[in-house]
This record gives sequence, structure tokens and C-alpha cells, in this order.
Amino acid sequence: MSGTLYVTGTPIGNLEDITMRALRILREADFIAAEDTRVTRGLLTHFDIHTPLTSCNEHSAPSVYADVADRIAAGENCAIVTDAGMPCISDPGEKLVRLCRERGIPVEAVPGPSAVVTALSVSGGSTAQFAFYAFLPADKKQKKEREAMLTEISRERKTCILYEAPHKLRTTLDDLHRVLGGERTISFCRELTKIHEEVLRMTIAEAVAYYAERDPRGEFVLVIDGAPAEADTLTLEDAVSVAQAYIAQGMSGSAAAKLAAKETGMPKQEIYKALHDAE
Repeated sequence: MSGTLYVTGTPIGNLEDITMRALRILREADFIAAEDTRVTRGLLTHFDIHTPLTSCNEHSAPSVYADVADRIAAGENCAIVTDAGMPCISDPGEKLVRLCRERGIPVEAVPGPSAVVTALSVSGGSTAQFAFYAFLPADKKQKKEREAMLTEISRERKTCILYEAPHKLRTTLDDLHRVLGGERTISFCRELTKIHEEVLRMTIAEAVAYYAERDPRGEFVLVIDGAPAEADTLTLEDAVSVAQAYIAQGMSGSAAAKLAAKETGMPKQEIYKALHDAE
């Protein structure tokens, strides 16, 4: 009988954020597939867990993923983890999940922290809809891909989320300013759940000036407001969809209509009436 692949979330900073189920799975698994065994070994040591580790990351050959899948298929249970947060999200672990799915091997989620959702929740921006872009292409050979992604972000009406390393932040801000302009609002979520956690919200132009005088430190999640809606290109149906997304988050119909009106330029009363008519 086949074993199971457990996609196991680990803390993004504060070790107290690990779940009781994650600790149990990490203890009971036959082995753990880790992005960086040195990082994961530190986590396991903290919780006195001695499960064997194997490396499984972006540099691993396809045969490594196949070997892990073979072991699970033969009956071993494996927990896959990333260095921090929920594995397989903008993470090479997705290759193992895909392989296991293709082979009919059971895959279960053991949910844990995610930097994307954590940053979005404290950013102060709209959370109704968002687009996650992970890291911008940074290689010199990927200049066209980087420009294409920046252009896509400039047109995206949903809140956009990026990861960025401190030593690349200023370059990314300059590019965002060039392509998106200086008026778009952006939140900088730094060192989330750690001692020096910080969330700053300002315009892109203000951010360029702010970080010109300060050295960026720590890992960043950038939460960028979506492109402003052009009222004449939107329909009432579009506005109602925006309001319904807010209602799905627990807002009242009146509050949702008010926010949808602000975002789309449609009259609040028309949105509110359409919401009731759709019930």
C-alpha cells in the first residue's frame, strides 16, 4: 500500500506558529523532504524531532524527485517542507506534488503560515482579490520577461504581491516607479512574525525616497494596490461582482456596495439594489 505525501507548513519566523498537527506529522513521517536540510534540521532540533531528512530543492535532478516518489509509493510517509512557510507555493516542491498526483500517490495538506496571505492581511490594502507574482525575473538575460511582468502588474486591477530580497529592493522600486508611476500605494511587509516585523504603507514615489536614505534589511513582501478602475470601461455587473467578493469576506451588503462604488465609480445605490435583486 502506498504511503502519503504531507505538504507541511512551517513557521515563517516565530516558531510558536507551528501547529500541533505539523509537529505530529514531522515526528511520525518516515522521512522529510526539505528545501535546505540545514534550515530544517534547526527547526527539528528546536522541537526535539529526529526524523531523517533528504534534500529536495530547485537544484535537485529529476531522479531525486522520482526516488522520493518511489519511496512513498512503496509505503513510506513523507513530509515535504520549505525553509519557511507553506511549501509548494512558488517553490520547487510543486514538482513532487505533481509527480505524486500523476502516479496516484495520496497527497495531503498540513496547513501552516504563508507569507503571501500574512502580508496581505496586515497590508491595509484591498484583500478581495489579489494576484501573486512571487519574485520578478532578476537575471540580465530575463530583461524582457521582467518588463513584461512589470507591464502586467501596471494593468492589473487586483492587489499585486511580490517577494523581494533587501539587496534588490531599490532596483525593483525604481522599476515600479518607472512602469507604474509614483502615485500607486504600496505596503512593505518586512520580517513578518519576527522580532523586527515592520509594515509600512506609502506611495511608490515616497518609497523610492524613503529607501534612498535607508538600507533595506530583511526579507520583503510587497503588496501593491491594483490599477485604478476606469469607470467608463466597467459595467454594473462588474461592480456587483466586486461587492459580492467583499460580502463573501463577511461584509454587510451596504458596506460592500460602498467599497465597490469607490473602486468602480458606479453609484452605490445601484450596486446595492442589484445585490438585492440577485438574491
